[in-house]
Amino acid sequence: MNNRLGVITTLSISLFALFFSARPSGDILTLQPESLGFTPATYYIATVTDARPTPGFGRWFTAAGQPATSVDLPGGTAAGIGQFIRQNLKQNKSTRAVAMRLRECKVVETAQGNRISGTLNFAVTFELLRNADGEAIPVKLNEFRTKGQYTRPASQTQVVEQSLRQSVVASLRAFDAYIKKEGLSDSRLATRINLVLQDYVRNRDNDTVFYSLDRPLTWADFQAPPRTASRYAAEINPNFAYEGRSKVVNGTVELTLTMKTFMLKSSSWVKPPALNAYSLNHEQRHFDIARIITERFKSKLHPDSLSIEDYNSNIQYQFLESYREMSRLQELYDSETNHGLNVAAQERWNARIDADLKMYGIKK
Repeated sequence: MNNRLGVITTLSISLFALFFSARPSGDILTLQPESLGFTPATYYIATVTDARPTPGFGRWFTAAGQPATSVDLPGGTAAGIGQFIRQNLKQNKSTRAVAMRLRECKVVETAQGNRISGTLNFAVTFELLRNADGEAIPVKLNEFRTKGQYTRPASQTQVVEQSLRQSVVASLRAFDAYIKKEGLSDSRLATRINLVLQDYVRNRDNDTVFYSLDRPLTWADFQAPPRTASRYAAEINPNFAYEGRSKVVNGTVELTLTMKTFMLKSSSWVKPPALNAYSLNHEQRHFDIARIITERFKSKLHPDSLSIEDYNSNIQYQFLESYREMSRLQELYDSETNHGLNVAAQERWNARIDADLKMYGIKK
């Protein structure tokens, strides 16, 4: 009879305990429901993970004169916070996934009789989970940190729950405010790319000659001393490059790439016997080839080919591929024309290059 009464008493305490129940491993604190007052429009909290070096929420006092006992949330601190978010925050899983990482979440209490003094340290980071090749790659967005202090009677453990819940809610509201403020201007949160390609053709009286139909090469551009040991009559080293600038406008990366096809006077030379129109045309065709490769590089770049997560690497990869293509085509040109000595082959390459220049709209 006494044993049965003991069971009933224990169940009664469990049913009416407001925030925790005893377990052999410690006490359990459950965050209470709360209306957060906002609904995320462009993201959802996909996961809450524990990034702390030591798990557990800490130790607290539940009765005067008794030693502190360990306390944690159901399933662990991260799991308990995740459950609170799922139950209280409306979420649209068709939007972008965000991870909440616990960096610090610890309660420390001291007791003086029935007076309990406590400190709660809470810190989280929010990370955008970008999908790359089927794998979620975290990108840190911002961090929230707070510290709360309280005093309470030993029996009023609800103060601890309130302090933790307020910290969690404050972090969620701060992150939502960050998204609303920075979401349209932060490149990490951009959703699309608008690409603008343009050519740099301004020529000044300096060492660099930028490709332009209005400014064909002249022998005056070949200013380096001739290499007397070379078996060739002239040499030019045309090149191409790009410069990029970007800004985020209304969630779109506005990306402008400026293409530069150029040669350096100080790296180009000619021997006196080659100072004629035929040889100059051969060197001009090397410059034309570099311009054609620039156009082919541009044709590989379009918004669908660029990843919003890593468009710089996408562009650099295509640039290196195009650079290799230019080297191969320049070598083929010199090989087939025998560096301009094969007149018939030179004529065929003249026609081929002119056709490509017309195809890309460079030459009419």
